[in-house]
Amino acid sequence: MNVVERLAEIRGRVGEACRQAGRSADDVCIIGVTKYGDVDAARSVLAAGCLDLGESRPQAMWYKAKALAEVEPAPRWHLIGHLQRNKVRRTLEVVHLIHTLDSQRLLATLADEAAQQGRICEALIEVNLAGDPGRTGADEAEARAMVVGALASPHIRLRGLMGMASIPGGADPSGQARRQFADLRELRDRLRSESSAAMLTELSMGMSGDFVEAILEGATMGRIGSALFE
Repeated sequence: MNVVERLAEIRGRVGEACRQAGRSADDVCIIGVTKYGDVDAARSVLAAGCLDLGESRPQAMWYKAKALAEVEPAPRWHLIGHLQRNKVRRTLEVVHLIHTLDSQRLLATLADEAAQQGRICEALIEVNLAGDPGRTGADEAEARAMVVGALASPHIRLRGLMGMASIPGGADPSGQARRQFADLRELRDRLRSESSAAMLTELSMGMSGDFVEAILEGATMGRIGSALFE
């Protein structure tokens, strides 16, 4: 299958998952993760009708954004990998949404740079769903502190939370993923209630192997890469 056919298949699966969850397929944004390909691969995803493109490495996003700068309609770039503070300036110049806000230090850097550039930085708080110290992401207390900090900055707009399920293990990997996605949804709801942060509407969760489980638990964004290209 080519990218157009794979994207159509993914959209069909998204639609079926939304039907099971009693939701509209329009509620879920498919982010085509182009880290698996070059500029031509990213162009093919755009041509297939997926305008939201995700990159894990800021440098790759900068490069592809420049290469595709003249494409219409323009892609919306999502950073889905770790962001170091020394890469914030160039990232803010091209990114649509940062999915990986994972510390108060990064929040402060984003707020300062956004102020200097005269823009609003839209971001999701990345939560470490597995509680694994080897993974990036905030715990609940850190996420709560970042919500407070973001609400105090006119240059940060928090849109919601992002998380990755842990590597499947045991007899019920699908159930394990669903429980972790449900935990993220419940945390989002608590943070909205506690802070009156009505803008925390998004849940970026689910990748090629578990986006159906994520949608069943309320995902509004799915990060789909390998299923588009393999």
